[in-house]
Amino acid sequence: MKKSMIFIFGILAYIIFLIAFLYAIGFVGNIIVPKSIDSGPETTIGSALFINIILLSVFALQHSIMARPKFKKWFTSIFSTAMERSTYILLSSLALLLIYWQWQPITTIVWKTESETITLIITILFFLGWLIVLLSTFMINHFELFGLAQIFNNLKNKKTSSPKFQTNYLYKIVRHPIMLGFLVAFWAAPTMTVGHLLFTVVTTIYILIAVKYLEENDLKNALGKQYETYQNEVPMLIPFTKK
Repeated sequence: MKKSMIFIFGILAYIIFLIAFLYAIGFVGNIIVPKSIDSGPETTIGSALFINIILLSVFALQHSIMARPKFKKWFTSIFSTAMERSTYILLSSLALLLIYWQWQPITTIVWKTESETITLIITILFFLGWLIVLLSTFMINHFELFGLAQIFNNLKNKKTSSPKFQTNYLYKIVRHPIMLGFLVAFWAAPTMTVGHLLFTVVTTIYILIAVKYLEENDLKNALGKQYETYQNEVPMLIPFTKK
């Protein structure tokens, strides 16, 4: 019964993730969704800045704290190891949904492309960024990354082995292609408003800090010399550079 409940919990967490991921495309791109980054009632700039930074900070703190090995060790000492990743994915998705719900638009335009050709190119880059994010998850292990392998193995009384270090496809070009995809998608805006720019700048700073000072250190501690060699051979985020 417990294993069945963990399985259902993991499936629900994945479904909520899919909703949050798909909504993110519409939210950032101002397409289809009922409330996007530039839609909804506006408040004062000061109030909007304060609320939006708090929202982004909630996501950043949750995302960073729960991804650390010490937190994972504490979590699995209380709850089933099989549900650790699903819990992380669920809370990350809920933090994103909170951003979509409570985001305060600031629609003053910073830049707007006039050329239809340039607009088309930027729009293609926008969708390319999201495609890079999605494909990059499958280039390692999508189902393990989002907790599905763990809950399925737990249901079948199988032990999930430790994640294997893989450098497939895009991972031979940059060490963090998922984050690169997000950066491309966030910055590729034919029309950039102050609110959108705030979102993009804050998330960019967070990605750079989290990747360089948290994720990289965790990987180096876990993999040792193997990851140090990878660091020397493949750039972190910018393709075809030394670092």
